[in-house]
Amino acid sequence: MDRKYIDCREMPSENNCDLAMAGSEEHLVEAAAIHAVTAHKHEDTPELREQIRGAMKDEVPGAIA
Repeated sequence: MDRKYIDCREMPSENNCDLAMAGSEEHLVEAAAIHAVTAHKHEDTPELREQIRGAMKDEVPGAIA
């Protein structure tokens, strides 16, 4: 199973969020959507989930700081 990661530091943020997370694409989309709604007050929409998918990168083992 390929793992992906997403890092809030790479996104525009009013609160300078520094959360990074990794996992399978399916789990990462779900976790990142929940984070976007609860921490950043976004609405959970199909468009948000597509933006999350587009921001994901392949995880390099040991590279997430």
